[in-house]
Amino acid sequence: MDPKLRRMILKEWVAVESDSVQPVPRLRQELFRMMALAMDKLRGLGASVDSVDAGFQQLPDGQTLPVPPIILAELGSDPKKPTVCFYGHLDVQPARQEDGWLTDPYTLTEVDGKLYGRGATDNKGPVLAWINAVSTFRALGEDLPVNVKFIIEGMEEAGSVALEEMVGREKDRFFSNVDYVVISDNLWISGGKPALTYGTRGNSYFRVEVKCRDQDFHSGTFGGILHEPMADLVALLGSLVDSSGHILIPGIYDQVAPLTEEERKMYEAIDLDLEEYRNSSHVKKFLFDTKEEILMHLWRYPSLSIHGIEGAFDEPGAKTVIPGRVIGKFSIRLVPHMNTSVVEKQVKQHLEYIFSKRKSSNQMTVSMTLGLQPWMANTKDKQYLAATRAVRTVFGTEPDMTRDGSTIPIARIFQDIIQKSVMMLPLGAVDDGEHAQNEKINRWNYIEGSKLFAAFFLEMAKLHL
Repeated sequence: MDPKLRRMILKEWVAVESDSVQPVPRLRQELFRMMALAMDKLRGLGASVDSVDAGFQQLPDGQTLPVPPIILAELGSDPKKPTVCFYGHLDVQPARQEDGWLTDPYTLTEVDGKLYGRGATDNKGPVLAWINAVSTFRALGEDLPVNVKFIIEGMEEAGSVALEEMVGREKDRFFSNVDYVVISDNLWISGGKPALTYGTRGNSYFRVEVKCRDQDFHSGTFGGILHEPMADLVALLGSLVDSSGHILIPGIYDQVAPLTEEERKMYEAIDLDLEEYRNSSHVKKFLFDTKEEILMHLWRYPSLSIHGIEGAFDEPGAKTVIPGRVIGKFSIRLVPHMNTSVVEKQVKQHLEYIFSKRKSSNQMTVSMTLGLQPWMANTKDKQYLAATRAVRTVFGTEPDMTRDGSTIPIARIFQDIIQKSVMMLPLGAVDDGEHAQNEKINRWNYIEGSKLFAAFFLEMAKLHL
């Protein structure tokens, strides 16, 4: 397919405001329109396409909104060929130009070889790159060297509503003959060197509420005679992690897998310019000084981040209020072999101990609102070898073997439910800015990535013989 035509299709897809995060009927309509465009594109390639009804989403305020359908598509069913299943999503994070975008986020705009637009790298560009790879064989009149399946959803940014249940239902049907699962929903560790990803961290998200009463207080009337909820909460949050990033919750590191010599060598082999990485991140200094320490603390050690406080005064001006009820929000990124239920117990015991020491008359409640396990793959699986060969063919280099510090639940879902090899084959560069203002994908990544996926099909077929 002509590169210009490929960009035109990406432009059409980016123009759809398929925001799944904001529960607004208009945006749900856009999501349904986005899924319809993708189904039309897949049917145009000759795929058999099934639109799976995902039901409704129940919101906290009692409102219900329809969930966009999950696409299951299939090209080829030759039992002599391996079957590769690609997962992607077509929903996006919210974006408004007034929030700091240099261009309209829903108008794909090319500047110096960079294609700016919401969803360009997360995840509309990679989904189209897989479709481009298939269409290349079709355009040349050649048979696909592998059977290809697609599972594409529209609610990934909102927690993949209904996806896990659907995968379980389809385990012995759609997924019964799948040999390998490939996900392209993360980034390279560098700006120009491809990577294969074999692990992600999990995530346990917590809320800790401190309450005196539902109504706020006037600090002139009540200041000095109360156990103030905000003071209690700040003390609780301040007890979680020290200034070096070390988590202070007793026992939290007990389950972390020990570092092996083989793993240490993998970090040494990764191509990462720390100075360039720091500059592109726009930070003055990291907590660690060496490439190996940075990578290990991003990927193979847990981290704790404090995200915000609900109920506090956070607007311009001076408001002399004492919040009557505040909620702190924080999360812990989990690594092998940490377990969400064990972490939940450790966090609750720690916060209850810290709170008891304050002898406060307020009420404290702690709850874990999200618990996602980490994921690890076997890098000796055939598809990692095939992908390595494909990277050599297209890019002329060895890929970095990376893990990802974020959480991509679908990898663990596929691994646990259908019990097939899962690989992450990223397409975007480290500076693509997924979820941020001015998200982009480099034109070079988009075009060469389509070639990479086609080469992967060829290498996968060779290894399956």
